[in-house]
Amino acid sequence: MSQSQYSEWWRRSTVYQVYPKSFKDTTGNGTGDIKGLIEKLDYLQKLGIDIVWLQPVYVSPQHDNGYDVADYENINPDFGTMEDFDELVQELHRREMKLMIDIVVNHTSTEHEWFKQSISSRNNPYRDYYIWKDPAPDGGLPNNWQSKFGGPAWQFDEASGQYYLTLFDKTQADLNWENEKVSRAVNDMMLFWAKKGVDGFRMDVINLISKDQRFPNDDGSVPPGDGRKFYTDGPRVHEYIKAMYEEVFGPYEMVTVGEMSSTTLEHCIRYSSPKEREFSMTFNFHHLKVDYPNGQKWELMPYDFEAMKSLFTEWQTGMQKGQGWNALFFNNHDQPRALSRFTDDKVYRVESAKLLATTLHGLQGTPYVYQGEEIGMPNPVWKSIDEFRDIESLNMYRILCEQGKSPETALSILQERSRDNSRTPMQWDDSRNAGFTTGTPWLKVDERYSDINVQKELANPDSIFHHYRKLIALRKDYGIFIEGVFKRLDDGHPEVFAYARTGDGEALVVVSNFSSKEITFRFEDSHWAELSSSGKDELLIGNTTETPALTQELQLSPYASYMWLIR
Repeated sequence: MSQSQYSEWWRRSTVYQVYPKSFKDTTGNGTGDIKGLIEKLDYLQKLGIDIVWLQPVYVSPQHDNGYDVADYENINPDFGTMEDFDELVQELHRREMKLMIDIVVNHTSTEHEWFKQSISSRNNPYRDYYIWKDPAPDGGLPNNWQSKFGGPAWQFDEASGQYYLTLFDKTQADLNWENEKVSRAVNDMMLFWAKKGVDGFRMDVINLISKDQRFPNDDGSVPPGDGRKFYTDGPRVHEYIKAMYEEVFGPYEMVTVGEMSSTTLEHCIRYSSPKEREFSMTFNFHHLKVDYPNGQKWELMPYDFEAMKSLFTEWQTGMQKGQGWNALFFNNHDQPRALSRFTDDKVYRVESAKLLATTLHGLQGTPYVYQGEEIGMPNPVWKSIDEFRDIESLNMYRILCEQGKSPETALSILQERSRDNSRTPMQWDDSRNAGFTTGTPWLKVDERYSDINVQKELANPDSIFHHYRKLIALRKDYGIFIEGVFKRLDDGHPEVFAYARTGDGEALVVVSNFSSKEITFRFEDSHWAELSSSGKDELLIGNTTETPALTQELQLSPYASYMWLIR
C-alpha cells in the first residue's frame, strides 16, 4: 500500500465508545444522558481520544436499548434534546475531537411510523418498506430462519394474514432494501445528520441488509443452520454501501465503520479498501467467538488462545495484503468484559488490563476503547436473574430453562455471556452509585466500584488509565503503528502472543504472557536474527516495574506485556 493510502487522519486516531444509558446521568432519573457526556469530554480529551462513538440516542421504545429506532431524526427525551446534541457536536469540535453516531438501518422499531403504515394495510404505500411473506403452503412460517435473539425470525400479522421478518427482536422489523424508496430515505436521514456536523457513522449489522430474494429454508449444511448464509454479505450489499459512499460518506469526508455480522475476510477487504469506496474500516467478531463450543454462544468453555492468535494473524495479514483496514477491539456493548473473559480480573487485574491494551494497540487498525476498559472494569457480580435487563439475555434464560437446564446453570451461563456485563454504569468515583447517578440506576452498579473508579485511576500515575493514555499517544508519534507489516513471532507458544510490525528499517515488537505463570519465552533463531539485525531496541511501554531490554530469551512474570521499538 502506498504512503498516500495511509494518510487518512482516522488511521492514527483512537475511538472511545460511549454507551449513553450507562455513562453519566445529570438528571437523577437513573439513565445516562447527552449532558452527562458533555460533562465528561475533558476526561476523554485527557485520555487522548480523537473520535467519540455515541450509541443510539434516537426516539425508541428501548426494547433493544435504542437499536430499535422509532424516529431517526429526533432525540429520545430520556437522553435530552436536539439542542443538547448540537451542543455536544460544538463542544467536541471545540476540543478538536470528532463525533461518530450509530446508524441502524437493517431494521426499525415496529413503533416507527413507516412500520405503522406498513402494517395498516396490504395496499399502503409503505407496505413494501418491510419484508412481508405469505405463510408456507402448509400454513406455517415462510421459512426456518431463526432470530439472533432466539426463536423464529418471523412474526404473524393476524389482520393481513402475512408474516414480517425480524432477524433480531420481534419488535425490530427488517427493512426491505430491494425497495429503492428505503435506500433514498436512509440516505436522506444520514444527510440530515451530516449537515448537523456529525463526522462519521458506525453502521449497525450493515452487512445483513441484502437478503437472498428466494428466502429459502436453511438445510443446515453450513453451521449453525439458522438462515444467516442467505442474508449475510448478501447479493446487493456492496452496491447499497457504494451508493451511501457516493452520496454521503465521500462528499462529507466522513469516517465510517461497518459492523459485520458473521462475515468473511474477503468481504471485509472489499468493505474497507480505499479503492472500493465503501467504509473506512470494519468490525469483525471472529476473535470473540473463541470460547464458543461449536459456535454456540450460550454454552461455556475455556477460550482457545491459539485460535485467537491465529485469527488476529489471519486478519492482520489478510487485510494488509488486500489494503483493508481493521477496527481493533476486545470490548463493546454486546460483549462480556474481555478482562474477565480472557485474563485475570482479580489477582492480576491491573496487569491483565494493561496486557490486553498493549497487545491490541500494537496491531494495525484503528483502536476502539469501550467505556470502562480504560479503568479495568470487570464483569460485575451477578446474584440473580432479576438483576439482568438485556432482552437477549432474558430470552435465552427462558430458552435455556425450557431446554432442561436448571435455573442455577442458566444463570451461570448469563453471568459469563450476557451483554449486560458491559452495560453496568460507568464508575466515576467511590460515592453512592459510583457517581453515575443520584437516583436509582437503570442497571445495577458493580459492587467493586469503591476500588475501581476514574477518580482513583487519575490520581495514580501508574494506573490502567495512564497506560492507555500513553498507548494512544504512541500511535500518533510513530508511523510504524500505521504502516508496519505484521508478522507473528510466538510459533504457537501456549502462553505467549508475540508479534512484530516492520517497515522502513524499524520494527515494533510486542510480547505478552497471557497466563498467571512465570515463564521463559525464547524467540526462534530465524526470528531473532531478523530482529537483532534491525538496530537498537527501546522499551516504549510495559506493564510491570521491570524495564527489560529485548533479548532472545525473556523472563516474563504473570500477565507481563511489553512493547519495544527497534531502529
